Amino acid sequence: MNRLLAYWSILMKDMKNYYLKPPNISWGIIFPVSWTLMFFMRSSSAVDIRGILPGVMALSILFGTTSMLAVTITFERKSRSFERLLLAPISLNLLMLAKTTGAILFGIINAFIPVLFASFMTDLSGINWLSTFVGVVLIALTSTFLGLFIAVSVSEVFEAQTFSNFFRFPMMFLCGLFIPIENLPIFLRPLSYALPLTYGADILKYSINATGRISLWLSLLVLFAYSLLLFTVSTHNIKKRWLY
Repeated sequence: MNRLLAYWSILMKDMKNYYLKPPNISWGIIFPVSWTLMFFMRSSSAVDIRGILPGVMALSILFGTTSMLAVTITFERKSRSFERLLLAPISLNLLMLAKTTGAILFGIINAFIPVLFASFMTDLSGINWLSTFVGVVLIALTSTFLGLFIAVSVSEVFEAQTFSNFFRFPMMFLCGLFIPIENLPIFLRPLSYALPLTYGADILKYSINATGRISLWLSLLVLFAYSLLLFTVSTHNIKKRWLY
C-alpha cells in the first residue's frame, strides 16, 4: 500500500509540475502538425490524410515523450530534487516507473489528437482500433524509455535536447513514417530495421490502412524487447553513475 501511495504521489507531482504545463503540452503537438502542414503545402496533388496519419501519430508520441523525460529528469537531477527521491523507501524500478508513467500517458493522448483532426477531414471507418491502441502504447513505452536513457546519459538540459535530436531526426526519415523503407537507399535499410519506431509505425500502418509490411507479432515483440532493454540500461546507469 505504501509503495502504491508513493508511486501515485510521484506521478501526480510530475503531472502537476511538468506535464500539464502549456509549453510541454504544445511541444509534442506543434512540431508534428507543423511538419505535416508543410508537407500539405508542398504537395501538388491531394494529400492522403489517412495515409500519413500513422506517421503523424508516431511523431506526436516520439517528440512529446522524449522531450518530457529528457528535460524533467535532467532538470530534477540538476536541482538535486531527484536525489531526494532516490532516498525514498521504494525500489529504484518503481521510482523510475512512477517518473515515466506521466510521459507514457502524455504520449498516448498526443497520439490521438491527430486522429481527432483527421476525423473531420476523412473517413476513418475500418480502422482496427485495438491494434492501433496497442501500437500507440508500445511506441509511447519505447519513446519514453528512450527519453529516460537520454536523460541519465547527460548532465545538462541543453545536452539532453541535443542528444534527443540525434535519435529523433533520423527516425523521422528512416522509419517509414512518410517515405517507404523500400524507397530508401539499400545501405540505409538495415539501419531502418534497427530503429524501434520502424516497427511501431508499421503496426499503425497495418491497423489504419492495412499496409503494414512487417509481421504484427514480430513488431510487437521487437517493441517490447526495446522497452525492456532501454529501461534496464537506464536503471543500470542510474545505479552506476548516481548511486555508487
